[in-house]
Amino acid sequence: MDKEMIDQMVTKAHVAQKVFEALPDAVNLACLQAMAKCVFYGAERWARMAVDETGMGVYEHKVIKKQGKSRILWDSVRRAKAYGVLRRDEENGIIEIAKPSGVVCAVTPCTNPVVTPLCNAMFALKTRNAIIIAPHPRGKNCAGQLVHEWNKELAKLGAPENLIQVLAEPSTELGGYLMSRSDVVIATGGMGMVKAAYSSGKPSYGVGAGNVQCIVDRNIDLSIAVGKMIEGRIFDNGIICSGEQTVIAHEDDYAEVIMAMQKKGALYVDDPAVLQRLRSVLWDEKGVFSRYAVGQSVKKIGEMAGLSVKPEHVVIVAKAEGRGAEDLLCKEKMCPVMAAFSYKTFEEAVSIAQANLEMEGAGHSAAIHSFNDEHILYAGERLTVSRFLVNQVSSKMVGGSFHNGLAPTTTLGCGTWGNNSVSENVTFKHLMNITRVSYCLPDRVVPTDAELWGEFK
Repeated sequence: MDKEMIDQMVTKAHVAQKVFEALPDAVNLACLQAMAKCVFYGAERWARMAVDETGMGVYEHKVIKKQGKSRILWDSVRRAKAYGVLRRDEENGIIEIAKPSGVVCAVTPCTNPVVTPLCNAMFALKTRNAIIIAPHPRGKNCAGQLVHEWNKELAKLGAPENLIQVLAEPSTELGGYLMSRSDVVIATGGMGMVKAAYSSGKPSYGVGAGNVQCIVDRNIDLSIAVGKMIEGRIFDNGIICSGEQTVIAHEDDYAEVIMAMQKKGALYVDDPAVLQRLRSVLWDEKGVFSRYAVGQSVKKIGEMAGLSVKPEHVVIVAKAEGRGAEDLLCKEKMCPVMAAFSYKTFEEAVSIAQANLEMEGAGHSAAIHSFNDEHILYAGERLTVSRFLVNQVSSKMVGGSFHNGLAPTTTLGCGTWGNNSVSENVTFKHLMNITRVSYCLPDRVVPTDAELWGEFK
């Protein structure tokens, strides 16, 4: 595959988009439902393909993710308006009309080789765009088979050819060229790829690094909080960017928290020599996380670090020896490893979390287990994150849930803190243009100069 073939794909996509745009709403919705059903009912097969091709993650967890995400994505789009007249604002004389962006380039990661293409493709078609998926090379077979099966189903429903396409042999060079030839880019993956998207010359939605800080407040059921944090940390062997990365507990509760974690399968490490071995297998000398550790089991990580991992162990909890830049353990760990901290005051807990975010993960997400509204608001006002979850499993709920109000997605904008263009969950609304028809309002009262420039009240 070369640049000429990319040009041909983009040309075909533009033709398909124009045809698809003119089809009835019923056809649009039928296509979206068919795509979601393909993943939902084939979840076990897709999960097996993903594990086999990428060599990372947990099969059972991937089944859960594919079933859960396909359900909530379909629910989020089936009643939403994303084309034609969106809103009539009589008071301000505005009519909003949604129109497609054109051709979407979606760069997808090997850590989520099925669900991320599903999310991006559903958002693209919901807004009547065409889409070309550029998968990670370690996820190209999953993406290729997925698009093949989608296209068979969409053809039965009357959708045009080439509405959804995929790079069969993806590469950094071809992915970059595709970005420059498309109308809008969604980039989900490593920071290098996201930077390339922002440098493509086209409007782009990317994500920043994750490093979810978890604060444990006083006067709560520690066992429940610990259970949620461990559930989130071990899900899919920790490859999800929204997975819990730390436990920050009050010094008077610290021993009880660690004990509760051990009861739920944690291997606690606080010996300096062992901690250093753990760091050496998770990061190279430049502080880059090892690709050999990404998405690997706690048993594999333990073996690499020379730890005695028992069958009942599900996560490694390492006592950090500093905050932020003082310890590599404060960074994102894409495997079942958490860092542990203790604090004296709640203000210090927030300070620890913020220092770790400034080391890595600013703009992404954080979590708290608390019923103290004052503390929740204090942390929410100070932590530089786009999402702050309260008493939830972060890895499963940051990307939207039936039990919270966050928009379902696999692309988590991190705002300017994470060098991103938006600080919210990226959805179909980011893939449409809006024309605003503006009427004159001759009877609207204009404020006087005295009212404008007078003293504030």
